[in-house]
Amino acid sequence: MMSLEELQSNLINESKAIGRWMKEERLGFSMKDVEVKGFNNFVSYVDKEAERRFVKALESWLPEAGFIAEEGTSDKKGERYHWIIDPLDGTTNFVHGIPMYCTSVALMDKDELILGVIYEPSADECFHAIAGQGAFQNGEPIHVSERDTLLKSLLATGFPYDDFERENEYFDILKTFTKKSRGLRRLGSAAIDLAYVACGRFEGFYEYGLNPWDVAAGALIVKEAGGSVTDFKGQKDFIFGEEIIADNAKITEEFRAIIQTGFYG
Repeated sequence: MMSLEELQSNLINESKAIGRWMKEERLGFSMKDVEVKGFNNFVSYVDKEAERRFVKALESWLPEAGFIAEEGTSDKKGERYHWIIDPLDGTTNFVHGIPMYCTSVALMDKDELILGVIYEPSADECFHAIAGQGAFQNGEPIHVSERDTLLKSLLATGFPYDDFERENEYFDILKTFTKKSRGLRRLGSAAIDLAYVACGRFEGFYEYGLNPWDVAAGALIVKEAGGSVTDFKGQKDFIFGEEIIADNAKITEEFRAIIQTGFYG
């Protein structure tokens, strides 16, 4: 097996190549290229081809690994390793011409995240981490912010787009945060939200209704940047549990308490 450092270097290069290809494809892209997977859930040939390219490369580097991939290019199961792939996080932004989308790929060793790479082609920013080695942006170390209260914090979230069972609770929480923070942003890409927590642009991010490929790489990068990542109950089921809280580890108690009270009373 390649070392994690070799895998990371290869994955950074592949993510940049695929991300730049996606950016070029966007120039001639139109809504006729879009398929609807479900309510407010879109896919295009760009997502599918990007994932195919990732799977081909990753399989050649680590043949024993399985895949958890958004577009289902491969459902191969691994005994120990699994790649978690979102070939284009922020597809709705992409199809509408909004330059806020990225690639997101993580590697799991059993149930532990050990490698993550996010590449945002519009900004040419690559966020990456290996477990235990810190987090980086374009090769430079990054850390979560030092702001220690919600009143000083800029937060990020994602609006419900197909799961409305908890929408009343969600919007009540949103109202609370608008009064107790510097504001909220909704970028349309959970992976970018997490990367921005890791580099200190946001102090916290929360969302429900997410998939493993939305959060895996970003969760590791936040942790390696010194942040905290849990599910809404403060536990570790944030990869497969469809909900996540990520923050700078300075506002955790205050941030999580509002979310827990809003959803669970």
